[in-house]
Amino acid sequence: MKTIASLAIAIGTALSLSACDVKKTADGNVTMPKYEKTQSGDVTLPKYDVTTPDVKVTKEEKVVTVPTVKTEEKVIEVPKVSVTPAKDK
Repeated sequence: MKTIASLAIAIGTALSLSACDVKKTADGNVTMPKYEKTQSGDVTLPKYDVTTPDVKVTKEEKVVTVPTVKTEEKVIEVPKVSVTPAKDK
């Protein structure tokens, strides 16, 4: 349970701090081919420099109050079902 809670907090923090610094360094270009077999199209993808943030995940212990569940044995009546299969004639 602690692992799940820690993971959820870490993911939430990472998502809230995941803003990247993105700079476009080159434009893209798409040249559509004509409908002749001798020409082909040209595609140049744009280029980007991306700087990602540093994310550090650590653990620390905290004391929290949690509810406990106690069980006890009791004798109760439950239904009992008996099935007799039908006989072929």
